[in-house]
Amino acid sequence: MIVTTTPSIEGHKIVDYKGIAVGEAILGANVFRDVFAAITDIVGGRSAAYEQELGKARDVALRELKDRAAAVGANAVVGVDLDYEVINNMLMVSASGTAVTVSKD
Repeated sequence: MIVTTTPSIEGHKIVDYKGIAVGEAILGANVFRDVFAAITDIVGGRSAAYEQELGKARDVALRELKDRAAAVGANAVVGVDLDYEVINNMLMVSASGTAVTVSKD
């Protein structure tokens, strides 16, 4: 499955549009990590715990995006956009794009 933020894929021709595909992930942050992140942020460092959680959430959202695109017969997703939100100490990542079928030019 090809996944790209661009509207086309070099060397491939879009032959069918399957529709919008979306993947979401919502992960909770535990209290210990919240306290550690606040201390790290105060001293000017980076919060490795939050970076790790962001990576996990992004991977889950992209995996769901690919699964949903494959379920409608797509072999690629173009125009992918990733959005990040924090809601009540929960991290939400959504990935959306257009599921397409491509062929080699």
